[in-house]
Amino acid sequence: MAAQSLARTLILSSTLTPNINPPSFNCLKSMAPTVSTTTTLAPPQRRTMSAFEARISLVFALASQASSVSQRRKFLMDLASETAKYVFPKRFESQNLEEALMAVPDLETVRFKVLNRTDKYEIREVEPYFIAETTMPGKTGFDFNGSSESFNVLAEYLFGKNTSKEKMEMTTPVITSRTRSDGERMEMTTPVITKKVENQDKWQMSFVMPSKYGSTLPLPKDPSVRIKEVPRKVVAVVAFSGFVTDEEVKRRELRLRDALKNDREFRVKDVASVEVSQYNPPFMLPFTRRNEIALELEKKEE
Repeated sequence: MAAQSLARTLILSSTLTPNINPPSFNCLKSMAPTVSTTTTLAPPQRRTMSAFEARISLVFALASQASSVSQRRKFLMDLASETAKYVFPKRFESQNLEEALMAVPDLETVRFKVLNRTDKYEIREVEPYFIAETTMPGKTGFDFNGSSESFNVLAEYLFGKNTSKEKMEMTTPVITSRTRSDGERMEMTTPVITKKVENQDKWQMSFVMPSKYGSTLPLPKDPSVRIKEVPRKVVAVVAFSGFVTDEEVKRRELRLRDALKNDREFRVKDVASVEVSQYNPPFMLPFTRRNEIALELEKKEE
């Protein structure tokens, strides 16, 4: 009926407008609505779960929830434990008020024995240890961008970017060091270490590796990270607080070298370059931060 009514309207319209030809009957037929003959299938009936299956499903759900709660509890306990290492730090034996205010996180560090202590420096015999090191970008050892980039590269290795996907414990300190370019082994201490490569204007940063791994450390996936063993050595150390700058390191290195000229037993090695150890995370207040500069020594000839 709708199609016939539409046809009458179009024919009437064509009489009022002679220039328009009336549509054919076939066209009108095509405009008529078509009725689908497809039969819609009813959705399949859902199978009712038996009492036994319901119990099994409930057991799995409860087990999954318990596992989630257990993991969450373990995470919170680990977080509290790690936080405590910074909230309740340890302190080195202090020689003055500045050192008495310094605090370091309660993390594993390089083992050493104090051989001698004066009012200007401390002489230590440092046990062997392993490091992961990388070359720092830029021309200085303590600019924020270069330090952050190198720190992140080493942290990624430490926290799982290695062939074993092993997540290792953080140690202290971070060491930044200068060294010569003649293939000398770069020796570092427990902090993150940054060293400068002479004549190449480059620095090295290193993390001290957890001692439990020894020589079995997993290999880094990042080719810019290198694993090295630092042999036993004797060093002269001076501690200072605040944030480290290149100018501060130069000033304290010169002062330490000058003081060691009067030491009766040791002298600075000819190839020795300064090492800077930083023990604290960035959020620590400047006067509570512990930094150290170190120079490797050898016994004077008798």
